[in-house]
Amino acid sequence: MGQRIAIIGTGAVGGYAGAHMAQAGEDVIFIDMWPENVAAMRSNGLRISHLRDIPEFNVPVRALHLTELQGLSKERPIDIAFVCVKSYDTAWATMLVQQYLAPGGFVVSLQNCMNEATIAAVVGWGRTLGAIASSITVDLCEPGHVRRAAGKSGAAHTVFRVGEVHGRTTDRARAVARLVALSDSTRITANLWGERWTKLVTNAMANGLSACTGLISRDLLTNDVLRHFTARLGSEAIRIGQALGYELEEVHHIDPETIARAGEGDPEARRVYDEHRLAEAAKGGAAHRPSMGQDMVKGRRTEIDFLNGYIVERGQEIGLDAPANAALTDIVRRVERGELQPDPSHILDLRLN
Repeated sequence: MGQRIAIIGTGAVGGYAGAHMAQAGEDVIFIDMWPENVAAMRSNGLRISHLRDIPEFNVPVRALHLTELQGLSKERPIDIAFVCVKSYDTAWATMLVQQYLAPGGFVVSLQNCMNEATIAAVVGWGRTLGAIASSITVDLCEPGHVRRAAGKSGAAHTVFRVGEVHGRTTDRARAVARLVALSDSTRITANLWGERWTKLVTNAMANGLSACTGLISRDLLTNDVLRHFTARLGSEAIRIGQALGYELEEVHHIDPETIARAGEGDPEARRVYDEHRLAEAAKGGAAHRPSMGQDMVKGRRTEIDFLNGYIVERGQEIGLDAPANAALTDIVRRVERGELQPDPSHILDLRLN
């Protein structure tokens, strides 16, 4: 018998990766907390569509509402549980699934932010792996339907990076890599923590901005003030990550040092950064709304405290300020509470020393 897989949180990333696993014949159970999403999956399966190049497909799936998870106690246990919920739901989602894990079963964080420690606090470090979905540009546009604002990345960009927390390549890391590779390009990384912080930088540069301005990626990048603010956000996050000892990868296919210097005002670095990001804005994927922008539109809680807020906190621990990230965190919180409405003026009128 093959491995039994659970997707905890059938949102954009979990739905996208899991649907490809189900299409390939893997034994996958989809668990979600949104009743309409569960009902749509039960009635019509999971629908996956792309902006270009890739035919749409629909795959029948087994979907459970989280209140029905207790029924798994009578079934074969879970070998691999992919936790794909928002960061603020990580602890309870891991606690929920841990009692249904096989003796050798483990949990994979397929999420934004840095959630491995939260998962390990529940199931232990020995049962915790990480998987990063880089620049995947997906959204759950309606119940049971995940849409990707591009085609497949393939060799042009490695989407999934799978790693053990200790950096060694193991059979279970290979097993996870095989599963996510069913949906797009994948590699096993020995640099999980550097990859994690790199993804954190990438998200910190756009997610909160989209949430508080109401703009999609393309509009953030084509406005000079907003584009330069993305560099400032990235620069602070990169410098803190470097000080923490992380080995950073490319961010938006740019050397992180170039982004750091661009955010610090270096003219040549800014020229390179501007040229690259404006070219990116001209591509189809830049029409995508970042995930936190999607959350704001849907009235959902954002992950701002786990992205830009987390960067500020880690900087404070080592004596490095992150004023742009702190300002953005405050603005997004106020928009989320309804004290402000999403508007580009929140950033355009911002004055930082």
